[in-house]
Amino acid sequence: MRVKRRLSAFTLVLAGLGLLLLFWSVPELGPTVRAARADGVNGVFTARELRCVQHPGHESCVWAGDFASGDGRVVRHDVELYGSDRTTLAAGRTIQAVDTGRASRVYGPDGSGEWLFTGLLTLAGAALVVVAARRAWR
Repeated sequence: MRVKRRLSAFTLVLAGLGLLLLFWSVPELGPTVRAARADGVNGVFTARELRCVQHPGHESCVWAGDFASGDGRVVRHDVELYGSDRTTLAAGRTIQAVDTGRASRVYGPDGSGEWLFTGLLTLAGAALVVVAARRAWR
């Protein structure tokens, strides 16, 4: 005769946290891999506005503006140029960019290392789900 055990709160929290990390990271895998390879629609980013956030002892800035593909078919307004900062551009200046399909940003022609963080989140989420499943199975 098998005795049914209730799942512990810790196991449920592990599973929930793992699923949450997967929910955040999995949809971003494709665009971040494309960003790493600079694989997308080539075009030009025109800087319009410098957006900065102040942290204690640190300032984080990014340029927002417009993206237009080389053939003029894709025009996106109010996107951020990933990896830009206060010294990268000036209002009205243009730079080569790639649209990888992210809703709010475009990337420089050299790609991005953003995939590393997204990959780590995905692995962490999967690991938490596996640990929770193993705990529940016992």
